[in-house]
Amino acid sequence: MVTRSATSPRFKIRTKSLQFFTVLLLYYCYSNDIVAEPVAALPQTALDPSEIAIIVNDSDELSKKTGTYYRKQRNIPLKNLIHINFKPGRTNLSVAEFRRIKRQVDNATPPRVQAYVLTWLKPYRVTCMSITSAFAFGFSQDYCAQGCKPTKLSPYFNSTSRAPYDDYGIRPTMVLAGARFEEVQTLIQQGIDSDNTTPNGTAYLMDTQDKNRNVRSAVYDNVIKYMKNNIEVKRIKGQALKNKKDVLFYFTGLIRVPNIETNQFLPGAIADHLTSTGGQLTDSKQMSIMQWIKAGATGSYGAVVEPCNFPQKFPHPLVVINKYTQGESLIEAYWKSVAMPGQGIFVGEPLARPYGR
Repeated sequence: MVTRSATSPRFKIRTKSLQFFTVLLLYYCYSNDIVAEPVAALPQTALDPSEIAIIVNDSDELSKKTGTYYRKQRNIPLKNLIHINFKPGRTNLSVAEFRRIKRQVDNATPPRVQAYVLTWLKPYRVTCMSITSAFAFGFSQDYCAQGCKPTKLSPYFNSTSRAPYDDYGIRPTMVLAGARFEEVQTLIQQGIDSDNTTPNGTAYLMDTQDKNRNVRSAVYDNVIKYMKNNIEVKRIKGQALKNKKDVLFYFTGLIRVPNIETNQFLPGAIADHLTSTGGQLTDSKQMSIMQWIKAGATGSYGAVVEPCNFPQKFPHPLVVINKYTQGESLIEAYWKSVAMPGQGIFVGEPLARPYGR
């Protein structure tokens, strides 16, 4: 992972740099109690199946099977099943091809829909953007970065919005897929099994020795402070968990995370590792976030292109834990926790809602 340097010429103050410093200030505030406590009670509502659209690639048999199965399991309206057609198997879509597909999707999307589900592992990017961010925002170079630079902010970050498309004109997007149909079935069932269970789980915050990837540890103390009445939170100095039976959140920073298969992830669990290319789902030289899903997590997040170690480009543990335990769905809580999601991909069962009421 490339690290950013305050002395680098890349960081000469220009007008475009104001956005970066704004986000740094926001992240600093969360680390130092400057903002209001993030545990205020919120209305116990979340996205429902009628507000989710499933996008299926008709040239991909697994995508078609996944879309049909998920729609039935979650009682998503048939009109919310959107069919497109493109050659499968590539990791990257061109901008021109993506824009053609996106126009087709936009024209077919019912107005009530607030979020999308993609039903394939490949492609996972559109040149410099993740495919989930491209579908959410539309392709824009503003969400990309050449080198260690900030990207455009998501207006959805840490918001109280219950209707992101109505409020901001964006539809948060998540990949629901696996290498085999059985893996997809398992993932969907984990989401369903999580609903309204109020699990007695633990949030594990790993404080690793990987200095470049351990940058989120700066907010760990505040996670413990603010979330102690919501969930058990444990900050652990070490490289990895082993043989834990109650994992609901697992945040760390490593190239590869050992022993994840020895742990038991509760239905609805969220787990991710801050590194350069964890979001390259099928061919990463590091650990793919799909390893979290195979180990039992219901949601994960990772970068599809080099993001440098900006914590703003990865999930903020305090935000996601707070939103999730206040009753939001997985797709809402996870998306709201990333200030700059343009280079990162979300994978999981979007409607999982362990703390629903």
